[in-house]
Amino acid sequence: MNEHEKANFRGTQRFFGKLSGKNISIPNVNDPPIAVMAPPGVIHNGAPVNGFERISTSRGIPGPQSFQRQFGLLIPATNTIMERDLWRIIVTNQGPGGLEGAGLHTSTVLTPKPDVGTAEGLETFKRQFLGGIESATKSALLANPEYLIMGLSLEHILTGLAPIRESMAEIEQYCMLSWATWHEAVKAALDCYGAKRVGILTPWDQRANASAIRMFDELGFEVVSSIGFSCASVLNYPLIPDWAKEKAILEFLATRENKLDAVVQCGTNMSLIDVSEKLEPVVGIPILGINAVIFWYALRENGFEGALVGAGRLLREF
Repeated sequence: MNEHEKANFRGTQRFFGKLSGKNISIPNVNDPPIAVMAPPGVIHNGAPVNGFERISTSRGIPGPQSFQRQFGLLIPATNTIMERDLWRIIVTNQGPGGLEGAGLHTSTVLTPKPDVGTAEGLETFKRQFLGGIESATKSALLANPEYLIMGLSLEHILTGLAPIRESMAEIEQYCMLSWATWHEAVKAALDCYGAKRVGILTPWDQRANASAIRMFDELGFEVVSSIGFSCASVLNYPLIPDWAKEKAILEFLATRENKLDAVVQCGTNMSLIDVSEKLEPVVGIPILGINAVIFWYALRENGFEGALVGAGRLLREF
């Protein structure tokens, strides 16, 4: 980060994240001075307006839409689901104690070859994403976000917690903001329920599922059962129908024999919000979809503590 970028951290707030316990720095992007209006000021039909009160540049003026927190969301360019899921949670929860004043600025990582049906294709996708994340992060910072969200299941492309954490440590060097990541969010969510035995649902093949199982094992959870839809392209992830997800959960994961504490879904380009809302009362255990969980983590870390509806038990209960 250069000196100009560091200067934008004037008036930084520092506090400890409720879930992570980490020291979080939030820049006050509304601190004065704001940009000076170009002369001659307000114009009407091309001519200066007399008597129009000058907009003060000596005080901070919060953004009218994202006055509480502006989140930067980084996703692969092929992802059509995560931003929609997060905005849905925001829009559904605009009442008292809700998410009025929370907003998203999305920056995409170029991933022009989305085929992941072979080891070579997955390796190409990994190189594209990791190679493009620095540019996407710098692009996101142009909108003055205050906190960033990693919109990818890194265990899809990296095997083991060590490389996941090392990659995030490298990514975090691009800026001074804090991040919400899946591996930290899902551990926090499962710990809320005291869960140990989990079933996982993904759009991936056996290679990526094995990597996910290893991540959960290293986080301290036992993957009792796993389902992957073996999509050959990341563009197929959003096309998996809800009935198939429901069948996978009811018949292969949350069964009496498996005795699960929770069902967990990986893959940010596959929505599970409607399925979680429908099936959690049926199966009696939490169904944790990745998009809702990562956003829950980001919100709680940033002081949004109200119960949130429309996205599963976790957001209502913790």
